[in-house]
Amino acid sequence: MNKQEIFEKIANQVAQGDLIFSTGAQVALKLRRALDDPDCNVNTAAKLIQAEPLLSARVIALSNSVVYNRSGREITDVHLAISLLGFKTIRSLAMALVTRQMAGKSKVTEHQELVNKLWEHSAQVASLAHAIARHVTHLDPETALFAGIIHEIGGFYMLSRADEFPELLEGDFSEWLEGGEVLVGRQILKKLNVPDSVTEMIETFWDGFLAMPPATPADTLLLAEELAPVPSPLHRWGNSISEPDLNASIEMVIGEETLSLILKESAEEIKSLTKALQF
Repeated sequence: MNKQEIFEKIANQVAQGDLIFSTGAQVALKLRRALDDPDCNVNTAAKLIQAEPLLSARVIALSNSVVYNRSGREITDVHLAISLLGFKTIRSLAMALVTRQMAGKSKVTEHQELVNKLWEHSAQVASLAHAIARHVTHLDPETALFAGIIHEIGGFYMLSRADEFPELLEGDFSEWLEGGEVLVGRQILKKLNVPDSVTEMIETFWDGFLAMPPATPADTLLLAEELAPVPSPLHRWGNSISEPDLNASIEMVIGEETLSLILKESAEEIKSLTKALQF
């Protein structure tokens, strides 16, 4: 079976509802569904979060990041953390756990290292997208954060099937974009009921064209991808703009400041948020 046949088989299985999640990911999905209920309250959310220690720890960590905790007062209570972050951010964190755990644990060291690096990249993209949305494109930063967290979800799921289909890891990953990440990723986004606005951002991201100066939600995500210190290990495509052009674009004036200065001033926020997302 060649890679394209494997991609199609996996996509068909997802379309038919054949998705297997770890216990922790199942708790996170249950939390996400509960948060979508307008009658959900902080106590209900807190019980679900505390049922998954890893998620509980990340909620506390995120609430203590400089992005969300401007007072600097340490938060140790999940109820207080939820009140500070809000349900929209908690939804994103729940999906971060789903995405991170989707690939599972492989007995193959090289495979697990690939998964770990992909998540490190995803956390950086999510944090950068949040900062770019706040300070550059002036769009909803929480939507940008959510999109950054799940933008590699197709890759994570295919990596979860690599023990079953070792051919997926043979050669380079040049076939993954057209044959795998889009085909499989699109089905996963649909099955997880990802909002249309976020799906549209990721669909445009898959096209890989970054317009400068950045203005749209998709530009926000694409620029974050370009600026992430740790590149995606899947090598899906070359940079949409060359490195010299990117360096020049970073010096582009945005309002009264350059993009590079904005990113420098946001460095602490980005670092803190990235650390909080490290499952």
